[in-house]
Amino acid sequence: SPWASTYTSMWEMPIAIGPPGHPLTLSIRHWINDGLMAIFFLVVGLEIKREFVGGELSSPKQAALPIAAALGGMILPAAIYWALNPQGPARSGWGIPVATDIAFALGILSLIAPKANVGAKVFLTALAIVDDIGAVIVIAIFYSGSIAWPAMIGAGFSLGGLLILNLLRIRRLWPYLGIGLLLWFFIHESGVHATVSGVLLALTIPTRTRIDAARFSSSARDLLDEFDRAETGDQLVLTSRGQQEALWALEHASEKVTAPVLRLEHSLHKFTAFAIMPLFALANAGVAIGGPLHHGQVAAGVLGGLLIGKPVGIMLMAWMAVKFRLAQLPAGTSWMLLTGCACLAGIGFTMSLFIAMLAFADPALVDAARIGILVASLLSGIAAGIVLRIAVRDRQPSA
Repeated sequence: SPWASTYTSMWEMPIAIGPPGHPLTLSIRHWINDGLMAIFFLVVGLEIKREFVGGELSSPKQAALPIAAALGGMILPAAIYWALNPQGPARSGWGIPVATDIAFALGILSLIAPKANVGAKVFLTALAIVDDIGAVIVIAIFYSGSIAWPAMIGAGFSLGGLLILNLLRIRRLWPYLGIGLLLWFFIHESGVHATVSGVLLALTIPTRTRIDAARFSSSARDLLDEFDRAETGDQLVLTSRGQQEALWALEHASEKVTAPVLRLEHSLHKFTAFAIMPLFALANAGVAIGGPLHHGQVAAGVLGGLLIGKPVGIMLMAWMAVKFRLAQLPAGTSWMLLTGCACLAGIGFTMSLFIAMLAFADPALVDAARIGILVASLLSGIAAGIVLRIAVRDRQPSA
């Protein structure tokens, strides 16, 4: 379009943040990819921790099926890509089809199959979370630069400070976030990708509460009764001192029963979903369409990995886990329903785009990967829609 050059140059504008004389200067795109995406990975880490503590990954039996499926959905796509790009600079892109865009996958599932069994939604959620864990490990090990050990030592001290806060049962979030900023800076300077700091920070956020559910329920009922008794007849809380005090006490009790990990996840969820992810996509999804396609094998590797490798790898490993009685199908689900969820896992989009930016220094390779990601994500969504519609229709009782 006529705005192509403006689009490109805008994201490369430098922005300096920090003390005068020693600011950290990065382009707008790098601030998004290294800074804002660290917040996104913080939310991912919070979700992972919550699932391990009390969710679908909290016991080996619950976690077996999504873990096995996720492993298949990472290994086979990488193998397909590697088979098509066995040598040269292009081979470093094997991690691109490994990732799943959890937000898009779950959102599309809700749109195209709102009546899908709860077990299928739980399976896809747990699968995507395990997939995210794999993506974080891949980024940390394979897509980080050479290590600057002085900065890594600083990161180690920062992480130690966060662990001490957790051991001291500090529940206020601002000390964690303050040290978390230091952790982000040191990891950024160390050569490890800065987004890893978000996951590390998440793992130190406390899950403990000051009061348990039974005590909160009892206190809340007493406070609501007190609120009703303090009614003055005009239905205005402003005129009733007793109702105001009951509300403040109820808010204080709610804070005591809400784990810090839930408070932080809730406060950041909308910001990441409606600001960070669209901004990241806008900054990184741009690709010139027209003219010959260079590095077609890269696009084919990404396309084949996401569109074919993801669902086949997921279903193959899931079937093997059930066959050898290491796991069992979620209640009320069918293999067809899980196949639709496996197709949704082929929507790499933002996560795959992110890894592509880390994998390649050559813009032509990045563009080829972007084309593969966008086409694969579109076709995966269409395939999932067809399979899920058939699966849901077959499960509906006939008239």
